[in-house]
Amino acid sequence: MSRMLTSIFMIGSLGYFGFRYRYRIINLLLRSGWLRRVTVGSIMSFPGVKRKMMESVFGRTATDRPSIEGPSDW
Repeated sequence: MSRMLTSIFMIGSLGYFGFRYRYRIINLLLRSGWLRRVTVGSIMSFPGVKRKMMESVFGRTATDRPSIEGPSDW
């Protein structure tokens, strides 16, 4: 019983401090170039994340554009 309570307390403490210092931990981990490259590559492999990123960078998506562009679209 005591061992289980100690485990719960330790996990809760790690979770609390991990959440409190999450940005410092992320910055510490992403200082390394290869780890940053792996992290960004794995996040961009999710279709929803990649689509949102491309929309925010390049504006409208290809499906939003009209098929025939005229002078009013220039």
